Amino acid sequence: MKLRNYYAPQGGLPPQTDLITDRAVFTEAYAVIPRREFSDIVTSYLPHWDKTRLWIIARPLSGFAETFSQYIMEVQPGGGSDKPEPDTDAEGVLFVVDGVVSLVIEGEQYDLAPGGYAYLPPSQHWKLRNRSDEPARFHWIRKAYEYVEGLEAPDPLVLNEQDIEPIAMPDTDGRWATTRFVDPADLRHDMHVTIVTFQPGGIIPFPETHVMEHGLYVLEGKAVYRLNNDWVEVEAGDFMWLRAFCPQACYAGGPGPFRYLLYKDVNRHPRLGYFLR
Repeated sequence: MKLRNYYAPQGGLPPQTDLITDRAVFTEAYAVIPRREFSDIVTSYLPHWDKTRLWIIARPLSGFAETFSQYIMEVQPGGGSDKPEPDTDAEGVLFVVDGVVSLVIEGEQYDLAPGGYAYLPPSQHWKLRNRSDEPARFHWIRKAYEYVEGLEAPDPLVLNEQDIEPIAMPDTDGRWATTRFVDPADLRHDMHVTIVTFQPGGIIPFPETHVMEHGLYVLEGKAVYRLNNDWVEVEAGDFMWLRAFCPQACYAGGPGPFRYLLYKDVNRHPRLGYFLR
C-alpha cells in the first residue's frame, strides 16, 4: 500500500508583507480555519504536559458544535505527559501526522508513526512521550463518552492507516473511499474518526444534511467544498468545523488525492434533557 504524507503545522508567523485577507470564516453553520492561521501566537499549553504546545481547533460551543474538542499537539523531544487526560468520562482518539510518539496504555507500550491511530476509552490510564530526536505532531480528539445500559465501553485500539484498505463508496468507481478504524455496526462506539479519500474528480454529488457534527482536517490535496450555501476552497492543512445539519458536498481538485481526517458523533439518541429543564 502506498505510504502517505500528512500535512502538519509547523508554527511561525506569516511575514509582515503578507496581506491580511484570508479564507478564515466563522458562521452560524460552519467555520474554516486555513492552515496559515496555525501560527505561534494562537498556540495553547496544558497542565501536566511537558515540552508541549497545541492548537485547539474545536471545542464545544453552545449553539454550535457541542460534542467534541480537537487539538493538534506538538511535542518536542523528551516531552509528553504521564497524566494527559484529566476527565475520567472522556474518550479520545490520537492520530499521528508527523514524527513518532511512544504511547503506553495500561502498561503496554506502542510506537505510533505517521498514520498511527489509537482509540482510548474513558477511565483508561495512558501516557505519551516523544522519545525521538525530532518534534512529533498528532491530532487528539476528545469526547464525553455516552454510556448505554447493557453496552460496555469499547476496548483500547492501536492501528495504522497504512495497514487498512479503504472501502469504496457504492457506485463511485473507487473515486470516493473511507478508511475505517472501527466497525460502524459496533454500537459501543459513540464517535467515529475516519479518513475520507477522493481521487481527482471525485465528488459528493449531493448536499449531505444530517445530525452528525463534523470536524474535517485536510491531510492531503485540495478541493472546493460546499458548506451551507457557500463554496469554499480548501487545501492540505485547513480545518473545517460543521454543526449538525450543515449541508456539505465537495469537488476534489488538483493532481493528487484529496484526503481528510473526519470526526462525527454516532450511535446515540439526541439528548433531550437540556430542553426539558
